[in-house]
Amino acid sequence: MREHQDATSGPMRRVILGALAGAALLLGSCRDKEEGAVTVTVIGSGLKLVDPAAGVLTAPQQVLIANAAQGLVRFDAQGNIEPGLAERWNVSDDGLSYIFRLKKGEWPGGREIRAQDVARMLRRQLQAGSRNPLKDTFGAVAEIVAMTDRVIEIRLSAPRPHLLQLLAQPEFGLVRNGQGSGPFEAERDEGSMALTRDLPAPDGGEPATERVTLTATAGADEAVKAFVDGRTELVLGGTFADLGTALGANLPRGSLRFDPVAGLFGLIPARGSGPAADAELRGLLDRAIDRQAMVAALGVPDLEPRASILQPGLDGVAAPFTPEWATVPLGDRREQLIAEAQRIGGDAEEPLMIRVAVPEGPGGQIVLQRLRTDWGALGFQVEPAARGAPADFRFVDAVAPSLSPAWFLRTFRCEVAPVCVESADELLQAARLSGSAQQRNAFFAEAERQLREATVFMPIAAPVRWSLVDRRVTGFAENRFARHTLTGLREQVRGRRN
Repeated sequence: MREHQDATSGPMRRVILGALAGAALLLGSCRDKEEGAVTVTVIGSGLKLVDPAAGVLTAPQQVLIANAAQGLVRFDAQGNIEPGLAERWNVSDDGLSYIFRLKKGEWPGGREIRAQDVARMLRRQLQAGSRNPLKDTFGAVAEIVAMTDRVIEIRLSAPRPHLLQLLAQPEFGLVRNGQGSGPFEAERDEGSMALTRDLPAPDGGEPATERVTLTATAGADEAVKAFVDGRTELVLGGTFADLGTALGANLPRGSLRFDPVAGLFGLIPARGSGPAADAELRGLLDRAIDRQAMVAALGVPDLEPRASILQPGLDGVAAPFTPEWATVPLGDRREQLIAEAQRIGGDAEEPLMIRVAVPEGPGGQIVLQRLRTDWGALGFQVEPAARGAPADFRFVDAVAPSLSPAWFLRTFRCEVAPVCVESADELLQAARLSGSAQQRNAFFAEAERQLREATVFMPIAAPVRWSLVDRRVTGFAENRFARHTLTGLREQVRGRRN
């Protein structure tokens, strides 16, 4: 034993000790990175807490509000409802009253959180001057009242079983004087937001603090590069428009994740004049789209083409309305489509020009190229609409805020859509006033049929939402609303370490 110790007491011993010290430093740095703040990047601009009544929120604003300015309820990682500002709630047997009991707490600055303030803030989102994009979804709300300092009631004119899903959306987060009630506290740190949350102490343990560094970048290129380089552990806010950037990167296996969302993904008339105003032409263009080829070109696993406005899996929707022609292969229809196009075009010296507004990015170019191929085969010319210039059609890519069919169909009501069907509006209004779920679903089914036959929308598939997730971010989960809480992102790792 003595001889062995002497043999390693010289240069070799120094090498071994140096290697052990280096390994200790490496392990220490890895642990510091794992136990420190989770770095999250959202694709988009405007990382700031804003009042949702001011207008449409950007993706970074949605993530920030959901995590630093919660509403009465919020989404967990799986997209289920969990307590937010309200610690519990009750729904009346007739579904016309939702009563929420608020947690005890204070707004940043020390003012006590009271039901009177919360009711006022919610009413502001629904008032006539509000530009909250989800305002219309609350059409059945009759009154929002504070019953005591900690109890608030939302009274409805008709049952709305999806009310909690809507209240959990960032558009109904509660922002007061540019600040919110959590679950994270948010402080600006140069170009990012430092989010912190105190965690309860486990039995016999010490309290801990959960930290997230939240940043935003206008382009997907920078976000993907930061992920590949290890400078960010979670990228949120990806859409079909910028998916090509992620697909073209050298990503770790399993890091590209897709949310199984429902929503609208297709073409809508952008104005009530020009080619979009011709119902016969709209129907022809709709039938000429090779949905299978377009979906394949987008490169999204398990994405299915669809020709219905409503999506399978919505509450109360047994079978969305699909036109009969959609069951016939496009190749078998093409000859008839070309003949119809020649009849519509007549003796025009130049091909009909159709201008389409698509999002910038690889996905928008794929859509545009597919339309050029499909509509070009009919003799039409397709060009992108210049920014600020009139478009005939625009591409819609929107995730549904709840599993109710109402949001899908009311997107095309005459109040907001340049091309609409008045009789469908009447059906949607009747559905809004009905207290019977069966009757409401019947109104929805007929409204979808009328809207689809009038080609007020050319559906392609479900929306595409993607994220990049580092292996250390074990608390992340895909969900049907593509809303991702930043709480507990390393919760499972922490549990194993303890």
